[in-house]
Amino acid sequence: MLKEIFKNVFTKKKAIPFPEGFDVDPDQAVKVIDFQRKIDTIFHRSLRIRFVDAGSCNACEWEGTALMNPIYDIQRFGIDFVASPRHADLLLVSGPVTRQMELALRRTYAAMPEPKLVVACGDCAMNGGIYQGNYAVTDGVGNVIPVDGHIPGCPPTPTAILLGLSTIIDKFTK
Repeated sequence: MLKEIFKNVFTKKKAIPFPEGFDVDPDQAVKVIDFQRKIDTIFHRSLRIRFVDAGSCNACEWEGTALMNPIYDIQRFGIDFVASPRHADLLLVSGPVTRQMELALRRTYAAMPEPKLVVACGDCAMNGGIYQGNYAVTDGVGNVIPVDGHIPGCPPTPTAILLGLSTIIDKFTK
């Protein structure tokens, strides 16, 4: 054990190189600042998101969780995930909405304060995806609660989720 500790303390480990392609160009930086201003204009504070898994395979949740890592870091835009729908401005729903989750999703939507924004995240949330037509699902979030926007993909990448949120916020401000 002491040998391992000694080895870890006194040997240099190579740092993991940062992935290529994560440099922010000036145009994208302007869009980010504009995105933050729009969030401030609508909500007068940070955007709070409640992520609801309505019966998905959890791939969309993994991509949503990646938004919080240092590469994407959505908190720099003033966006954060919350545990309660009563504190949420936007409901981000993944999955085809199983019959068992239908009532829970309706209650979550009802508990949200106005203005209510709902985004279907992933192909399953849009139209049922690979589960479409199955007796156990409702074939998408739009069949249960009103949806303001869709983010396609199976699963959508963190970048696609961020761009989708930006587009939906743009649409909401008009």
